[in-house]
Amino acid sequence: MSSTNRLSPPDRTVLLDVARASIQHGLRHRQALAVNPGDYSETLRLLRATFVTLEKDGQLRGCIGALAAYQPLIQDVATHAYAAAFEDPRFPEVQTTEFPALAVHISVLSPPEPLHFASEEELLAQLRPGEDGLILQFRHYRGTFLPSVWEHLADPYVFLAQLKQKAGLPLDFWSSELRVERYTTEYFGDSDSGSTRKNG
Repeated sequence: MSSTNRLSPPDRTVLLDVARASIQHGLRHRQALAVNPGDYSETLRLLRATFVTLEKDGQLRGCIGALAAYQPLIQDVATHAYAAAFEDPRFPEVQTTEFPALAVHISVLSPPEPLHFASEEELLAQLRPGEDGLILQFRHYRGTFLPSVWEHLADPYVFLAQLKQKAGLPLDFWSSELRVERYTTEYFGDSDSGSTRKNG
């Protein structure tokens, strides 16, 4: 994500506040917070794709998002914050008593770009640890890892193998039909001032 597209600190703060408010609204009303994009800055009204990640005591507590932009950024964050808290099938719904301990992180995605390769070795050579989010697809199998996953899976081979497994494929799977796209994110949250995983 180029520096010209980066969010300002006030916009980041607004997004984090809306994410928390949407979770609180969900605890009370069982639905995401309704936001009016017209009430927010021009940047927050742009169509952008996001993921919202929740952590509790340093452990993942929920993560939901979209790979393609389909609604204004401010609305996307409200939608996915609620979904991360209450609709992630890997976890029970967030409870009111947990809310004060939740750390909220937001990833704003760049448009995906396809990678071109003829072998797994060529694919691995193109990966940029710490920067690239990947979308892996083979027929109806599909999975993605955000760039933040590199913090836990620093080796490109392991990163790719675990992504295959997440998509429902064997760790050592390979096919000439495999498709991989790369994206980057602007990532920020409760415990940091924000960072950008850049293109180029």
